[in-house]
Amino acid sequence: MASGTTAPPPPVNLKRIVAASLIGTTIEWYDFFLYGSAAALVFNKLFFPDSDPLVGTLLSFLTYAVGFAARPLGALVFGHYGDRLGRKKLLVLSLVMMGGATFAIGLLPTHATVGAAAPVLLTALRLVQGFALGGEWGGAVLLVSEHGDARRRGFWASWPQTGAPAGQLLATGVLSLLTALLSDDAFGTWGWRIPFLLSGLLVLIGLWIRLSVDESPVFKQALEQAESRRSEEAEPLPLVSVLRHHWRDVLVAMGARMAENIGYYVITAFILVYATTSAGVSKQTALNAVLIGSAVHFAVIPAWGALSDRVGRRPVYLFGAAGVGLWMFPFFSLTDKGSFGYLVLAVTVGLVLHGAMYAPQAAFFAEMFATRMRYSGASIGAQFASVAAGAPAPLIATALLDDYGSSTPIALYVIAAAVLTLVAVGVARETRDRDLALIEAEDDASTGAGTVSEARTV
Repeated sequence: MASGTTAPPPPVNLKRIVAASLIGTTIEWYDFFLYGSAAALVFNKLFFPDSDPLVGTLLSFLTYAVGFAARPLGALVFGHYGDRLGRKKLLVLSLVMMGGATFAIGLLPTHATVGAAAPVLLTALRLVQGFALGGEWGGAVLLVSEHGDARRRGFWASWPQTGAPAGQLLATGVLSLLTALLSDDAFGTWGWRIPFLLSGLLVLIGLWIRLSVDESPVFKQALEQAESRRSEEAEPLPLVSVLRHHWRDVLVAMGARMAENIGYYVITAFILVYATTSAGVSKQTALNAVLIGSAVHFAVIPAWGALSDRVGRRPVYLFGAAGVGLWMFPFFSLTDKGSFGYLVLAVTVGLVLHGAMYAPQAAFFAEMFATRMRYSGASIGAQFASVAAGAPAPLIATALLDDYGSSTPIALYVIAAAVLTLVAVGVARETRDRDLALIEAEDDASTGAGTVSEARTV
């Protein structure tokens, strides 16, 4: 393992890169989470009105899961072109696609107006959202990771990760404000559209900032070297290179996301269903609890990232996975008390523990892959896992609640995911201090597994 020797860029430039990644990622997650919250609160009545309330919620969560199904395709397409054309161009495209789809959802007719066409249109726009987000995450974290140096990469790369709680905070905050100001009838009739239409303005702000940053210097260097080699031998597709040289790292990344992804959506999305149906908590109270928890989540992620620079990615990640698994029974026990204070405690502690996985994840995944296949590798590992993890999590949790009428099976579901993550991260290599410009993939034929060497620059 080589120590970090890449000279850090000027602080002002790095901060601009971090700001561009964070703001763009916040907007994209705002759009994505807004759908999840609306699915839990109103979409069952607006787009599936003929169903039993809990069945309607299941159907609305099913359209929510469809967005996750499109994320691997987005990871493949954006990863391929991001490794060929650069991170910045693809990040701009993903932001436009996500914002456009979210804005269009705010204009959708409901089932009462167009009948069965309403959920079909909703599902189509959700697919666009998922496709865009599948390409966003990898590019955003790599743009920061590849600009910074190894000594503080965990800290700086964790900032785009705060876009998730920031987006959750923004989405939940807007919904909470609207439910407080509007009657249930007004919110269900037209008020729910406001947060979706607001996305149009947010995208314009994000584009203005994101267009002002430079391409990753590590990628530029790798592109120049690839161009010089292209006359001698054909460069393989990034996807082919990932599967040939980094298949083990892809599996580790997928396993690492199990507890992180499932735990997050149970704590932030499913809790809106559970608290309002089983614990007798109002929608406003549940939203406010998630709002407070997301604010704390945002604050602790950079701290966890900085800790991973000191002790390593794996120890911090393992602590978070174990913590989320162990917290599940207390989480539901506190929620069942029906008190706002207990609910805030349940959500906040869960998200703090989740942050211990989510914060080092950006640097951890970036440090696994060689530069010319890094966008593809990180995106494939992260987004393919989301199909099995985050996509069905609220759906499975709601179905378990419907079948058993108890939180115990749901807690066991999250604990099983935590065990998978502990195994995956436990067998992974520590990546702290790797110089991203000096990671080269070795051929499986000579190593017997997808490994990383740092003998020469890619």
